[in-house]
Amino acid sequence: MKKSARLLLTLLAIVLIAFFGALGYALIPTHTRPIASGQPPHSDAASIERGRYLAVAADCTACHTAPGGKPFAGGLALDSPLGAIYSTNITPDKDSGIGKFTLDDFDRAVRHGIDDEGETLYPAMPYPSYARMSDEDVDALYDYFMHGVAPVPSTAPANGIPWPLSIRWPLAIWRKLYAPPPDAPPFSASHYTDPVVARGAYLVEGPGHCGTCHTPRALTLQEKALDDSSSVFLSGGQRVGGWTAVNLRGNSADGLGDWSKEDIVATLRTARNSQQAVIGAPMNDVIVHSTQYLNDADLEAIAAYLKTLPPAPGDRSKFAPNPATAAALAAGHEANRGAELYVDNCAACHRTDGQGSPKVLPKMAGNSTVLSDDPNSLISVVLGGSSLPGTTAAPSPLGMPGFGWRLTNDEVAQLLTFIRNSWGNQASSVSAREVGRVRASLDAH
Repeated sequence: MKKSARLLLTLLAIVLIAFFGALGYALIPTHTRPIASGQPPHSDAASIERGRYLAVAADCTACHTAPGGKPFAGGLALDSPLGAIYSTNITPDKDSGIGKFTLDDFDRAVRHGIDDEGETLYPAMPYPSYARMSDEDVDALYDYFMHGVAPVPSTAPANGIPWPLSIRWPLAIWRKLYAPPPDAPPFSASHYTDPVVARGAYLVEGPGHCGTCHTPRALTLQEKALDDSSSVFLSGGQRVGGWTAVNLRGNSADGLGDWSKEDIVATLRTARNSQQAVIGAPMNDVIVHSTQYLNDADLEAIAAYLKTLPPAPGDRSKFAPNPATAAALAAGHEANRGAELYVDNCAACHRTDGQGSPKVLPKMAGNSTVLSDDPNSLISVVLGGSSLPGTTAAPSPLGMPGFGWRLTNDEVAQLLTFIRNSWGNQASSVSAREVGRVRASLDAH
């Protein structure tokens, strides 16, 4: 046999061994600790109400309710790098929902990503975060969905993931490699000396699953950290729906370093704050469906916890107030095409001093979204516009029109480069290629 043939056969054997080894690893059943026997059976009004509140904190509505659909009946298309994933029906309907789930079935799905037939769920379901939830909270959630939600017969459309990416068994390998193992303990408050901070950490890391968007992911799509033991946790960078989830750590320019606890609470309650930051569309949904309804103690706990996170390491954007830009624009001196575009399109609302209007129009000077390492969100808002939602505490929605119809990619790039390097802002420039990529993504949607 020729050497080349032997080499080919050897490589084929290695590939087959690796394939069947991976398949075998995926097919090994995952045993999870039953929680039903450890919880007294109850479905009283207090337990159902506790479960309802937890469902709000976990923002179950945002993914499991389609526009115009019945609550929790599923059918919402969730974008993923692989294709559209449709959320499932989590009402207690016995045929198309979770009506036949036992508490253990429910727990395996919520905290371990395994459905009642043993298949691994797509990690669009944030079970790596929900794994930190306590037995008591999972039990209360189960009570709510079984006894506080109306059953709705509804079957989600088939997922829009092409073959062979639609093969499910590799998901089990992903789960076993990157999700917390079944024997991992839930969240422990013993790591925190302040019980308020501990409560905030639990809400952020567990039911709130903030890291799902606000923590960067590896090439294999797992979050690079699931808790604050790593400085990359909540450091931003995950793109969601045309927006980049911002850094929630203590960086002064592109993070929450200059935010007060009151600013954080106001943002989660009303989508507005004295920092006048840009709130993107995905976060609008979180505020509308979830955080505006949290009680004051929990909002304050979240804010207290986030303010304990030190800055993320690495080179970051900077801000040092500089009145030169405001003085030049007020005098009619426009240094470049970017400055001209700002005066023509932005200054009427955001002002030549870049200060906007408190709680109404975002400022440009020192704005954490403007200073983000990734300009994706800023490009999106210029091209497609944005809006602040109406909330119970601030019922009037506010909007900004998109300028994609009138500005070229190069003009948007020059405009944003000017904004990111004026009034004391110090951030990287924006290229026409970056703008073109975001424009293509927005057009595709």
